[in-house]
Amino acid sequence: MKYTVIAVGKLKERFWKDACAEYLKRLGGYAKVEVREVADIDPARAGGVDASRNREGASILSSIPDRAHVILLAIEGKERSSEEFSQRLDQLALGGNSDIVFIIGGSDGVSDAVRARANETLSFGRITMPHNLARVVLLEQVYRAIKISRGEPYHK
Repeated sequence: MKYTVIAVGKLKERFWKDACAEYLKRLGGYAKVEVREVADIDPARAGGVDASRNREGASILSSIPDRAHVILLAIEGKERSSEEFSQRLDQLALGGNSDIVFIIGGSDGVSDAVRARANETLSFGRITMPHNLARVVLLEQVYRAIKISRGEPYHK
């Protein structure tokens, strides 16, 4: 199984980098996981929010591997428990989807083209959280889902 996280913006603070690195290390024994960061575009320099979203969207779309199943993180997406998320990833794998891409958009969301490319949306609830935190939560939940699927205890 291969998981790719495409995220707008770079992690700047050390604690975000460390948290992501920890989960990427844990995931390494179970799956191939890659994080691709695309540049966040300043709306003031791009000619407005729509223009920046479209430019970010073009970068996101060019980073998606062919034939990947795309899951967009969005507040209005489907909420799943950890067990349901694990079951969904298992369903995708059993259905022949071995390349799963998660997209975390920028602070102004994603373009219509990115929304159209997404096969489904996922929400971590109706709360608003920083995109950096969403990346950590996503990696943790993918790790937890794999552990659930394998029947292994989550905590060491």
